Amino acid sequence: MIAKGRDIFAGDTLHKSARLSVAPMMDWTDRHCRYFHRLLSARTLLYTEMVTAPALVRGGALHLLDHTPHEHPVALQLGGSDPAELASAAKLGADAGYPEINLNCGCPSDRVQSGAFGAVLMTQPGLVAECVAAMRAVTRAEITVKCRIGVDDQDPNEVLPEFLARIIAAGCERVTIHARKAWLQGLSPKENRDIPPLDYGLVHRMKGLFPNLHISINGGITSLDQAKAFLDAGLDGVMIGRAAYHEPANILCRTDPEIYGAGEPSDPVAAVRAMLPYIEAHLSAGGRLHQVTRHMLGVFAGRPGARAWRRTLSEGATRKGAGPDLVEQALAALPGLVEPVPAP
Repeated sequence: MIAKGRDIFAGDTLHKSARLSVAPMMDWTDRHCRYFHRLLSARTLLYTEMVTAPALVRGGALHLLDHTPHEHPVALQLGGSDPAELASAAKLGADAGYPEINLNCGCPSDRVQSGAFGAVLMTQPGLVAECVAAMRAVTRAEITVKCRIGVDDQDPNEVLPEFLARIIAAGCERVTIHARKAWLQGLSPKENRDIPPLDYGLVHRMKGLFPNLHISINGGITSLDQAKAFLDAGLDGVMIGRAAYHEPANILCRTDPEIYGAGEPSDPVAAVRAMLPYIEAHLSAGGRLHQVTRHMLGVFAGRPGARAWRRTLSEGATRKGAGPDLVEQALAALPGLVEPVPAP
C-alpha cells in the first residue's frame, strides 16, 4: 500500500499538498474517484469518504481503507466521538498507509448526529481535544480536524476560537474550516451546504489569532481563481468539494502549475485514456464499468461534446458487458478535442 522509499508521514509534504485539497464527500470520493483525480493533478491532497471508527474497530470493515500508492498524497477521514475507539481506528488507518487522519466535526446529517459525531462535536470542544490527543498518542500520522464555524444558536465569534485553542493544545497543527454554521435542527444536510451564510472573514480572523495553525478554508468555493485569491490573502490552504467533483478538469488540470508552481497543466483526454487499464483491472476483478465512470461524467464540463460524453456513459455504463470501448465511444463525441484511436 505504501510507495517504496517514501516517508508518507513527512508532515512538511502534507502541509505543502494541503494548499489545495478535494473535500471528503460521502458516496463520491471513493478509491475510483481518487484514482481519476490523481491523474488530473499530481499534488492536490485527496480525502477518502468519511469512514466511521465503529465500522473499523467493531465491524472489522478494513476494506474501507483500501487504496493504492498512486493516490498519495491521500488522507483518511474518520467519524466518531469515543477517544479510545478513534485511537484504534487511527492506528488501523496509519497501518494501512494513510499519512493523515482527519476527524470529522462538520457533517450535519441525521445519521452522523445519532452517532454523536460530526458537526454536533462543535458543542464539545473538550471531547474533540481528547479525541485528537488519543489519536496522536498511537500513530505517526498527522491528526487534523475538519469543522464548521459553529452550530445552531452558537456565536461563531465565541465558540470557534475556543474550539481551535482546545484542539491546538491537544496537538492539532492543521484544520479545515467550512465557513458556515451547521443547523442541526430545521435544515437537511443538502440545505446545510447552501443556506447558512458564508463567513469567510471569520476564517481569516482565525488565521490572525492562530498564526501557527495551518488553516484551510472550505465552503462555496467554485473555481481555481477563487482558491488562489484565498491563498494570496494569507490562508494556508483551500478545500474544494462539489465543484472539484462535478467539474474536475476545470479545477484540477491547472492546479499543479498554478497552485504548486510545478509541472504543466494536465490533459483531461489523456487522463481518461490513462483510466482504461484501471478500468480493465476493475472489470477483471468483477466490478462494473459505471462504478468507475460515474466519477468521470463531469470531466469535460463546459466543453464541446460534454453532453454527449455524459449521455453515452450514463446510458451505457450500467449495461451488462460494458467496458473500455464505451469510454472510447464517448470520447469520440468530443469534436476537435480527440483524435480517434486507430483500429488495431
